[in-house]
Amino acid sequence: MGDLLLARHGETEWSRSGRHTGGTDLPLTPAGEAQARSLAPLLAGRAFALVLSSPLARARRTAELAGLAGAEPEPDLREWDYGAYEGVTTADIQTTRPDWDLWTDGVPPGEEFPGESPEQVGVRADRVLARIAAALEEGDVMLVAHGHLLRVLTARRLGLPPSYGRLFRLETGTLSRLSLEHGSPVIAEWNTRPPAPAQG
Repeated sequence: MGDLLLARHGETEWSRSGRHTGGTDLPLTPAGEAQARSLAPLLAGRAFALVLSSPLARARRTAELAGLAGAEPEPDLREWDYGAYEGVTTADIQTTRPDWDLWTDGVPPGEEFPGESPEQVGVRADRVLARIAAALEEGDVMLVAHGHLLRVLTARRLGLPPSYGRLFRLETGTLSRLSLEHGSPVIAEWNTRPPAPAQG
């Protein structure tokens, strides 16, 4: 049984400012491109039975810069649909809904984006996990996607409800690894980045 590796895409303008970025297809910032390139040494020499990416540009570009140019697009790896909260920060939402929490409250529908509940995102994550099950029997699997989606997917892989994704903070441009211990899924690495260059 192989490991499941997860890469969150590099920084975008909205991820840097904390704005919810679901279906809005933003490019990586220069810093985000550097983050994506920095993943390549962590993946060097690793063979994958399957590599999937969100179809959104920020994830596809991250995969390319990380040396995963052959990644297959998987629609179920797109980010959480934030509905009316697309492009809005949590702090701004809480000016009118002080107790609002994405993981328990979900989002209201918007004009362009209908929005999703944690459970709906969990259904997509479960479909991805079902799709990769056979490939994991053959070797490692790599997924390149988005912060909240990957957090839900991690919760589901560990046998937890989708809302438990709130426990797994995930930074941009990082690599994480889910493995097995005594036959049960576990987190083996989380938010891994290459070590910073030594200061001379």
